[in-house]
Amino acid sequence: MKFILYVTDFIVPLVIFGIVLYGLSMKVKVYDTFIKGAKSGFFTVIKIMPTLIGLMVAVGILRASGFLDAISQLLGGVTEAFGFPGELVPLTVVKMFSSSAATGLLLDLFKEFGTDSHVGLIASISMACTETIFYTMSVYFMTAKVTKTRYTLPGALIATFAGLAASVVLAGAMY
Repeated sequence: MKFILYVTDFIVPLVIFGIVLYGLSMKVKVYDTFIKGAKSGFFTVIKIMPTLIGLMVAVGILRASGFLDAISQLLGGVTEAFGFPGELVPLTVVKMFSSSAATGLLLDLFKEFGTDSHVGLIASISMACTETIFYTMSVYFMTAKVTKTRYTLPGALIATFAGLAASVVLAGAMY
């Protein structure tokens, strides 16, 4: 076990060193290429900033207005029948928009129920098994100038529900 911990300390520096070494062996101006990529990344962040701010404001409004609590009460009875606690409905909804806001809700759940509780286990696993669908779609599609998303949203929602189902099954097996 100590060997694995020792190796993990060096993985990132070794990967960076390997990339630089490979670039030099291919006669690429590594530093100039890095600066060019960093500059491009900076301008990408500037382009997506309005979308990010809009998503964060929307999640803040939903949370402060009590809308998430209302959804929890409304859908909680239905989700409980499938083994998914109603208290996790707001977490699931928010996670589709913002991972950082969902993390805030997750911490609130941990304070109320505990990290090792059934709710805490399902919440932890579901956070790892789901994606920020709307954030990812808006940022990546806007950056790539994709206008026809086709089956992306239905596919992402199906994957999210599969992740939620997996979290219930895995937490049930652990608890």
